[in-house]
Amino acid sequence: MTIIEAIQARHSVRHYSNSPIEIEKLKRLTQLVDECNAQGELHIQLITNEPRSFGESLLARYGKFSGVTSYFAMIGKKSKTLDERIGYYGEKLVLESQILGLNTCWVGLSYKKISDVIDIDEGEKLVCLISLGYGTTQGVDHKRKNPNQVSSIDITQAPDWYQRGIEAALLAPTAINQQKFKFSLEDGNKVSVKAGLGFYSKVDLGIVKYHFEQAAGIENFRWK
Repeated sequence: MTIIEAIQARHSVRHYSNSPIEIEKLKRLTQLVDECNAQGELHIQLITNEPRSFGESLLARYGKFSGVTSYFAMIGKKSKTLDERIGYYGEKLVLESQILGLNTCWVGLSYKKISDVIDIDEGEKLVCLISLGYGTTQGVDHKRKNPNQVSSIDITQAPDWYQRGIEAALLAPTAINQQKFKFSLEDGNKVSVKAGLGFYSKVDLGIVKYHFEQAAGIENFRWK
């Protein structure tokens, strides 16, 4: 499965089976976590065999999660750019998990923070979790905005790479499916994207930027 195929196939999954994640897949994801932490200056942690965060709590029931025993804890030092970096590198982990045949879901509130498992250093913040495992289903597609609703220019007049990027951005998971982002294209290859107001909109921004890059090809443009 290619990264584009993963973008197209991946949907949020909240219910998981008790099938264990294979050692080789965990090794690959652990390696990628290390790479993301180094590149993004983050403190992401892969937690396994830990059912308490998504146990029988009111939050877990509210979020309709079941069977979650593995997840990514998305952590970093507090800063203005933390949420966007969490979104960008978290989606990198999400799509690699999809390529490995695993399922995921970004989780902002419906979990319990387990202090004796998750390592949060002084000055750091736990932004969210990403559930991980073998889903009982592959999730479902959701209604998406029209490309012109998230672009400041007419999509039909834009280069092919820009159109591909926008289509991939619209497939990105966003909090309560709000898709509150807007892309702009200037001087032929300068791209910018702004986050709207809403829950976790800066995290969403990082996610959609990662999707855009993968589909548009980073060699075709530069971020403004």
